[in-house]
Amino acid sequence: MMKKINVIISWSSGKDAALTLWRLLNDPHYNVVGLYTTYVGDEVPFQATPIEVLKEQARLIGLPLILIELPQVFPPNEVYQQTVINGLKASGLNIQAVAFGDIFCNGIADYRRQYIEPEGWQCIFPLMGEPSHKLAIEMITIGIKTKLVTVDTSQCEVQYCGKWSRFQIISATLMERRRRGSQLLKVVRSSRQRNKQYYHELSAVDRGEKIPDFYPFGTGNFNL
Repeated sequence: MMKKINVIISWSSGKDAALTLWRLLNDPHYNVVGLYTTYVGDEVPFQATPIEVLKEQARLIGLPLILIELPQVFPPNEVYQQTVINGLKASGLNIQAVAFGDIFCNGIADYRRQYIEPEGWQCIFPLMGEPSHKLAIEMITIGIKTKLVTVDTSQCEVQYCGKWSRFQIISATLMERRRRGSQLLKVVRSSRQRNKQYYHELSAVDRGEKIPDFYPFGTGNFNL
């Protein structure tokens, strides 16, 4: 019988963490032993989610929540990393892996690994590299409820702010992105843009081969 890997999840309180939890709970290779979050004062940095909300989320999920207090919102890397490591070690949980809900391949995985793996723990990234619009569809399909609390009005209609995430919003936003991508290509052509790399990227958009990474889902602008 296969032995499951004990994993703790970095819990930010939002949709990406929720989908990470869902996937790992349904993956026969892993045993989710808990959640952990870093906080300053009485809330999670960036999301500004009150700690009491996280405690209630963990209670409803049925997993222990490890709270790790940071000395400030932006501590030096060494301080942040060591604080997280110390908090996980002091949790009393049997940890073999740490999971993160990161999506974009922007160097964050290497950053996580450099302080997690030296402790003998694996780094798990269940969502890494997947198209954010597909993740958004998966969230809706499995019943994760998310609300748009901010929108980038250059990419998404302001009318969607305050709305629950729906398939119609995803469809409308993707169509708008393709339209704007096509418009950008026309501007580049008319001005004889010399940057060939940029030109080829926009050409790909025009052909429907690539969608730029400015999709509103997956930016951390949702709360459970």
